[in-house]
Amino acid sequence: MPFDQITGRRIPGWLFAALGVPLLLATALLVGRALTGAPAPAPVVAAPATATSSPRGPSVTESVPPAAPAPATLPVITYDPAPTGFPADPAPADTRPLGEGARPNGRVAAYDAPGGRPLAFLAPTISDVRLTMPIVERRAGWTAVLLPSANRTIAWLPAGGWTTVVLRDQIVVERRTHRLTWLRDGRAVHTWPVSLGMAGQLTPLGRTFVLGRTPPPQDVYGGVDIFALGAIPDDPDAVPTGLRGAHIGLHTWYNDDTLGENVTNGCIRLTRSAQRQLLAALAPGTSLVVVDRRP
Repeated sequence: MPFDQITGRRIPGWLFAALGVPLLLATALLVGRALTGAPAPAPVVAAPATATSSPRGPSVTESVPPAAPAPATLPVITYDPAPTGFPADPAPADTRPLGEGARPNGRVAAYDAPGGRPLAFLAPTISDVRLTMPIVERRAGWTAVLLPSANRTIAWLPAGGWTTVVLRDQIVVERRTHRLTWLRDGRAVHTWPVSLGMAGQLTPLGRTFVLGRTPPPQDVYGGVDIFALGAIPDDPDAVPTGLRGAHIGLHTWYNDDTLGENVTNGCIRLTRSAQRQLLAALAPGTSLVVVDRRP
């Protein structure tokens, strides 16, 4: 449903400029618009996940902790902030590529540790987008993935109920140099300058991933689709009330005057030509890591 049909009138561009893309993404979901505005490159599907599908799976002498039954009353992770209790990402600043993703085939229980407590369910889609989460670790027949709608957080999945997909691309963002680098198969393809979050609303550090995309409703976004990331603002109280529960975005702007500056509400802003290249190349689940500076 078009944005202006819900509001009754188009919101002025200056207001969007003040609030930033998190409000745009939250509003897009409130009006029932799917995140995907155009087909994304399809990741390569690998073999379905099993206890022996990973080269780093358990040895013949290593026991696999059983998965406790997940109560049907557990929450389902959505675009809203994920439930608490999941473990922290053990290597949030690791810039090594994450070459595989986990794609739920149905509702999959997410645990706090191998053989641990089930805390929530992961559905095949979030806001009509096929969910793909980068795999960060495998241990004792279990697989750890980056959790959507959370920062620097992982969840553990038992074998079965999800499919492994190949992820060729990676984005690395450096806050000190305001630089974004796109890598494919571990090799740098292109580097661009970016604008990042202002004081008090800094772009969150750590590993996250491309969740989906949405069309821009206003000219201030340069007429180019926006990537919604799995990350959310680090301090929800630091952003305006209308941005609460929204996600960090990767998007363009109507001009490039502020590239290299900290001026956004936490989002990553780059040129229109750069965004178009990324939109044509990146599949959902592509990892994106924000660091102060690459090692």
